[in-house]
Amino acid sequence: MSAKFLRAALITTLALAGLPLAAPFAAPASAQGIELRIGPDGVRPIIRDREPVRQRERDRGCSPREAQRAAAQEGLRRAEVVRMTDRTITVRGFTRRGGPEQLRFANRRGCPLV
Repeated sequence: MSAKFLRAALITTLALAGLPLAAPFAAPASAQGIELRIGPDGVRPIIRDREPVRQRERDRGCSPREAQRAAAQEGLRRAEVVRMTDRTITVRGFTRRGGPEQLRFANRRGCPLV
């Protein structure tokens, strides 16, 4: 009787000792990118591709409003966009000393100063 009890205790101890080791490797199933559509042709799984959204965010570039904000951070007052091309955005305004100033930003994400 005691041999069966010892054997059961040993098996239980080993099983419980292995649980913390298995926890980091266990991942819950994620179905965020899958959509099920029910239609006349039955149930169809549709896998959404998130890459085009990321690509659009990369290609978005610098908007005129973002360029005006960047110019204000550089110290330009009453900044206005005077020219916008595929590569640059030119912003004109006045410095704190009152003189006219012109800044040119790259037309890409983050509006870096050229």
